[in-house]
Amino acid sequence: MSLVVLAVDDEPPALDELAYLLNADGRVAHVHRAGDATEALRVLRDTEVDAVFLDIRMPGLDGMELARILRRFARPPAIVFVTAYDDGAVDAFDLGVTDYVRKPVRAERLGESLRRVAGVRLAPVATPAVPAEEPTIPVELAGTTRMLPRSAVRWVEAQGDYARLHTSDASHLVRVSLATLAERWADAGFVRIHRSYLVQLRLIAELRLTNSGYVVGVDGVELPVSRRHTRELKDKLIRAAKNDWTR
Repeated sequence: MSLVVLAVDDEPPALDELAYLLNADGRVAHVHRAGDATEALRVLRDTEVDAVFLDIRMPGLDGMELARILRRFARPPAIVFVTAYDDGAVDAFDLGVTDYVRKPVRAERLGESLRRVAGVRLAPVATPAVPAEEPTIPVELAGTTRMLPRSAVRWVEAQGDYARLHTSDASHLVRVSLATLAERWADAGFVRIHRSYLVQLRLIAELRLTNSGYVVGVDGVELPVSRRHTRELKDKLIRAAKNDWTR
């Protein structure tokens, strides 16, 4: 089975290049084209596609808004953002996109996206017992955008208008504020311990009082706990421990 895809970009040269690269990949059977979101919706009304390769910044209905519409389809296509900007990474994460490709697009990078799309669209239908795909967030790694599973993030550090996501073996800088992540990731178990730190609660090994105040231990790293967050953190740790005891 081959893929049917839709390329959407309001800049004709960029759309031509994207369509050419998609057509050149052996996994693609056909490439539909659209110059804006309205035209894309007309194509999707009459044609079922496996994936939409979508620019974000477009006049009128932009790519992010179109992606939100696509997520409401009965069988939504895989969404791959193709953009020159990285400020949509967190919103892309919230939408559960399959990939996030930076312009200028390279054939090798697009091939990786198509591999991911094929894995999602051409895999056997899952039974209801199989859990939903894990949320991911686009990060830059050696000049390539990768999709980092949220579960791999151990703690987050504020760096101005950016946030640094720390995993067990690396860190990644993303353009989003710590306050935004604290709000969006609360349901996933992340807790604010300081104006500069957000931590996965289940990974806190200890809460310890030092001469300079409380600290928590995560992966052998000590992170400060501000006075305003200490009581709330203690309560959450106690509740988490009680839940473990009563399981």
